[in-house]
Amino acid sequence: MLTAIIDYESGNLHSAHKAFERMANEVGAGEVTVTADADVVARADRIVLPGDGAFPACMAALKGAGGLFDAMVEAVEVKARPFLGICVGMQLMASIGREYSDTPGLDWISGEVTRITPADATLKVPHMGWNDLVIDHPHPVFDGVSTGDHAYFVHSYHMVVRDPVQRLAHVDYAGDVTSIIGRDTMLGMQFHPEKSQATGLRLISNFLQWRP
Repeated sequence: MLTAIIDYESGNLHSAHKAFERMANEVGAGEVTVTADADVVARADRIVLPGDGAFPACMAALKGAGGLFDAMVEAVEVKARPFLGICVGMQLMASIGREYSDTPGLDWISGEVTRITPADATLKVPHMGWNDLVIDHPHPVFDGVSTGDHAYFVHSYHMVVRDPVQRLAHVDYAGDVTSIIGRDTMLGMQFHPEKSQATGLRLISNFLQWRP
């Protein structure tokens, strides 16, 4: 089994690679590789799309990265390979992003990415640090994970999901902030599981063992 972490020069992938590699070794989930090779993505059994920065820049980088975009879309939409988007990688799954300029997303999860607007004006944006997950809908990725477990966030924009069933979990930041989305073979996490200690490692392990 091969898990491909897509490298399109939109984030530091070292910690993600180490976390996924560690959990793959623990559960016997095969090889984990960071790759910018479309052929590797095309033959991967699981695909991880990280992302740091602004929505438009990340989408442009992904589409301009030597066939990676097309290989990823075919693997997920046609071959139904399990997919995990992380941070902006999750946001790119939306229909549209509203950061700086309106930018079409992958439209895998119907919704839009908008700026966080806490009801409490004393709360800062970006939403940065630890927050408690609130699980909205059961999913195999939550095996061993409960409401109240902590995850580590760094973001100013979040996804507003049109179908509530596709919002699997949220956090409270003076208002609901989407934290995990999913449908079919697709998952997205707004926080950084690789930086979320035991909870994040458990979520990574569950994704690597998930059989949609």
